[in-house]
Amino acid sequence: MTIEVIRDWRGLTEAQKGAAVAVGAFDGVHHGHQAVIAGAREAAQHLGVPLGVVSFHPHPRRLFQPDVAPFALMTPDQMARALDELGVDRLYLLPFDRDMAGLTDEAFARQVLAEGLGIKHAAVGFDFTFGKGRSGSPDLLTQYGQSLGFTVSVTERKDDSDGLKLSSSAVREALKAGDMARATAILGRPFAISGEVIHGDKRGRTIGVPTANIAMPNYMRPAYGVYATRTRLPDGRVIDGVANLGVRPMYEIEDPLLEVWLFDFNESLYGQTVETELVAFLRGEMKFDDLDALKVQIDADAKAAKAALV
Repeated sequence: MTIEVIRDWRGLTEAQKGAAVAVGAFDGVHHGHQAVIAGAREAAQHLGVPLGVVSFHPHPRRLFQPDVAPFALMTPDQMARALDELGVDRLYLLPFDRDMAGLTDEAFARQVLAEGLGIKHAAVGFDFTFGKGRSGSPDLLTQYGQSLGFTVSVTERKDDSDGLKLSSSAVREALKAGDMARATAILGRPFAISGEVIHGDKRGRTIGVPTANIAMPNYMRPAYGVYATRTRLPDGRVIDGVANLGVRPMYEIEDPLLEVWLFDFNESLYGQTVETELVAFLRGEMKFDDLDALKVQIDADAKAAKAALV
């Protein structure tokens, strides 16, 4: 990646300041987000300055609702890669803590955007809010920008051809329903889970189906079941496969696990970080009478996955 990731707004060098930025959570970097980023890109080109994105980690919702179920659509590393592919020069991934949450809208505009980051332009979505109590609006940010020395552009709501909003919440709804085609259409790419390959109970090896097991503590939970997948390895290879995501009714586990059977692959991946795209939902989780019945179903799932990945 060529994108520069900056993790604070305080103590930056002059060289790290002065970008035209898109500001928001950007979880998913979906088509709606990309429209906001396009507004920042237009300003960056006009002003002759770097293109940046201002986002937050953890997601503000996590601070205010610490017990809410996992909802993330991507990790910070995945966000950086997605933005890099869009040609973004800098990701300002700002820590969202109690200090940040306590800033008034005016203080956020002044201390973070104007003084801290030294922005030249801010592009935001039509529903962007900021500051303590979410009191700030795009109109208010425009007013602050006029006095603080940056311009503001506002991207109107983006809907698809069916009139459905292109939003992170719409992605989550599609994933919960197992509608991977819909999720992919909003995101512009398949939803993907990135994580370290961990040791499992190795039961799959006894039936000739070794799996790469990946925990997913912070990701939202798509529909539990079996998926056709593509997995990117650390060396860049992409391997087709079939995966079970869930708690395995036959050998139940407490926390959901992604178990990926990579086709025609027989290498150790333990300790490595891989990224698995959930390309198509094949069926829900099922409970089987014995391992033989499970193996018959896995063979059928593999055949269905290969057909879906053509």
